[in-house]
Amino acid sequence: MKHVLVFDDDAAMRHLIVEYLTSHAFRPTAVSDSRQLNRVLACEPVDLVVLELNLGREDGLEIIRNLTTKWGIPIIVISGDRLEEAEKVVALELGATDFVSKPFGMREFLARIRAAMRRRTFSPGAKDRRSFNFLGWTLNLRQRRLMSKKSGEVKLTPGEFNLLVAFLEQPRDVLTREQILRASRVRGEEVYDRSVDVLILRLRRKLEADPANPRLIKTARGAGYVFDADVDIHYGDNGSLNRGLYEDRRRVSQNPFV
Repeated sequence: MKHVLVFDDDAAMRHLIVEYLTSHAFRPTAVSDSRQLNRVLACEPVDLVVLELNLGREDGLEIIRNLTTKWGIPIIVISGDRLEEAEKVVALELGATDFVSKPFGMREFLARIRAAMRRRTFSPGAKDRRSFNFLGWTLNLRQRRLMSKKSGEVKLTPGEFNLLVAFLEQPRDVLTREQILRASRVRGEEVYDRSVDVLILRLRRKLEADPANPRLIKTARGAGYVFDADVDIHYGDNGSLNRGLYEDRRRVSQNPFV
């Protein structure tokens, strides 16, 4: 489920957008200031930001700049004021993806959100700026490199890379076989249920000291698999770190693993 962050200081507009996106299988989060915005971004992945450009005390253009340079997230700008061409050009140059003027039709608005997400998914230049650290390992998404302090770079297939990213984004959460199938899919290739166990085994062989007795990628009996480690996440090129970001995630039951 795609996560959309709705940043508008108009409570009625926030509520309208959140209700509509929820009814169309999105997971929206509403915020009214930059402090709330940064708190959400630091705690979980966001697929797109809807941003009101005119926020009163805050500079919408500066927010676009920060979102683009630090997070690399698609941004749809909404505005109740008629924007001059120069303002639109500046916002686009700073990283905005699209503009919608209020009042707007919700069906068109939804189509623009989906289009922005598709462009991010298939654009070769849409690089994720995050990197993950866990137990002496670093996965750099921009460079698509997995590094070990002990053995250096470890090569991953596209399917292994996609699956590891899914695990690192949800440490200590059980991923079902269906979620793993979706996560490990590579464009132009089919992934079948019977290949899940093979993919898990290959990834264990590259990460685990003893793949036969895994400590990182564990089996949740009857449910799926879980990545059992604390994960630190770096954002952007400035090296900002949210240490122990996922330490508050807890196991659903006391002994779900084998």
